Amino acid sequence: MILELDRLRKSFGALRVTEDVSLGVAQGEALGIIGPNGAGKTTLFALISGALRPDAGNVRLDGVDITAMPAQARCLAGIGRSHQVPLPFEKLTVFENVLAAACFGQNKREREVVGCCGEVLDQTGLLAKANRLGGTLTLLDRKRLELARALATAPRVLLLDEIAGGLTEGECQVLVATIRAINARGVTIVWIEHVVHALTAVVSRLVALNFGKVIAEGAPREVMASAPVREVYLGQPV
Repeated sequence: MILELDRLRKSFGALRVTEDVSLGVAQGEALGIIGPNGAGKTTLFALISGALRPDAGNVRLDGVDITAMPAQARCLAGIGRSHQVPLPFEKLTVFENVLAAACFGQNKREREVVGCCGEVLDQTGLLAKANRLGGTLTLLDRKRLELARALATAPRVLLLDEIAGGLTEGECQVLVATIRAINARGVTIVWIEHVVHALTAVVSRLVALNFGKVIAEGAPREVMASAPVREVYLGQPV
């Protein structure tokens, strides 16, 4: 397993947001995470990426315990992340946004990552818009730029947080094709998403969370058809 979570717990005051979450992600796998708002999905990503420290439990990357490792060190170790709300550097160009991510995310000099940045922009469909300011982009292109900045850190594990949210059906299809191609190149993907049809077009396994606990895990069709998941989404026993 490239990524392992062992009984992770996180509380904010009396509210326990993550409760004994354990799971493993294989090298090259695409894993989807679903759950209603407040289920603890984004908190789980924060625990994996190092933005938050767990109250208990461990995070391992390639078998090495990284629980005490700060976020930047985890990024350098190979964990990249996008965020729900894209926040580009609005007064920098698209290229400069990606260049900054590559320099700091790989701890390399500008001249060492220029070629990588061009490749990332090509992969994400932004090469023709490299000289546009980040603040002028449409929602789809902001989502692409968020993905590009995460890819520019050269991740081995890529955490995607609701990257399809707010997109049209056609835009979703473009994004799905891009993420499939990234996964096909060997990047392990863990993807939180409410747009379930986009998620299941890419992932081979789903984990469902509710109130910080894993309530179902397995093949996407089986998880979506399971009684606990249907009860959570329908709001009544099935």
